[in-house]
Amino acid sequence: MEVNKIYNEDCLTGLRKLPDNCIDCCVTSPPYYGLRDYGCDGQIGLEQSPSEYIDRLTEVFAEVFRVLKPEGTLWLNLGDSYAGSGKGAANYPDNAKKYKQGSNRGTVGNATGYKYVTACKDKDLIGIPWMAAFALRDRVGYYLRNDIIWAKPNAMPESVTDRLTKSHEYIFLMSKSSRYYFDHEAIQEIATGYDGRKDTIFKGSQKYIIPVMPHGNRQTMAQGGHQRWRFKNLQEDGQQPNTMHLRRAEGLPDKQYPVRNKRDVWTVSTKPDSNAHFAVYPEELIKPCILAGCPKDGIVLDPFMGSGTTARVARMYQRNYIGYELNPDYIKIIEKKIIVEQDMFAK
Repeated sequence: MEVNKIYNEDCLTGLRKLPDNCIDCCVTSPPYYGLRDYGCDGQIGLEQSPSEYIDRLTEVFAEVFRVLKPEGTLWLNLGDSYAGSGKGAANYPDNAKKYKQGSNRGTVGNATGYKYVTACKDKDLIGIPWMAAFALRDRVGYYLRNDIIWAKPNAMPESVTDRLTKSHEYIFLMSKSSRYYFDHEAIQEIATGYDGRKDTIFKGSQKYIIPVMPHGNRQTMAQGGHQRWRFKNLQEDGQQPNTMHLRRAEGLPDKQYPVRNKRDVWTVSTKPDSNAHFAVYPEELIKPCILAGCPKDGIVLDPFMGSGTTARVARMYQRNYIGYELNPDYIKIIEKKIIVEQDMFAK
């Protein structure tokens, strides 16, 4: 098993070559259902029905489950699709040309096929992300731990007039075991000014003196006083790693900040990338996934490497990666960018 390498092969074929329990963390975003044709035989996303799409994802992530260490986690980014309303990207026949060799972008349009959805009416939101999450939980055995909302402040405008513009996607945090590696301190946030309260001590409330919880127990933490937030020394931008020892070495005073655990709504703008394909998730989006989900020198897996963001962020933070990508043109772009970035870090 060679790390820091992207394999030009179908991910299911590649995953089956990996030994059991060898991967620390998987961070990935599969092709969305019925959205684009990336011009590769065997690609996922062009199935004739949502159930076929979910079946294929389940097959892939069952192998991911096998290769994850017992303490491993899966961070799965998925967007939703609408049943065949004739309004989606999959319904522009003029753009449905076959993939041209040397082009690094997938096409949109009729090449993806009309979404033959028997269980949904035209214009129904299908619920693809939750279908996938429930399938991986119920059919594979993952623990479903979080539904993280990726809120996009610069979401793509939509011309629809009978519903709201969609400006979010999901990231599901799933684990192989009930206890797993999760470095919550690595992604804690500064709590200064949090919800308008300046008093960092919660003094307790007598209304919790009676049992109010469903299991009949008292909520003793809310009843008594406690510190609202922990205090840590952080870099000036509020992110890890801890820099207290560096400040002390320079004769500077310690800086303490109130911190809180990261919330499950992440506001991250999309970023354009002229060298990659359409579906590029930003580095800031998956940075918390890798910092919290994979120890240093561990291995991050991405079965759908695409534009290579997972690989680049993994190397940026001293993690290794293994990836799979069907399109050889994407791999060339990714490898070139990683070499350039690592050269910059070395300087």
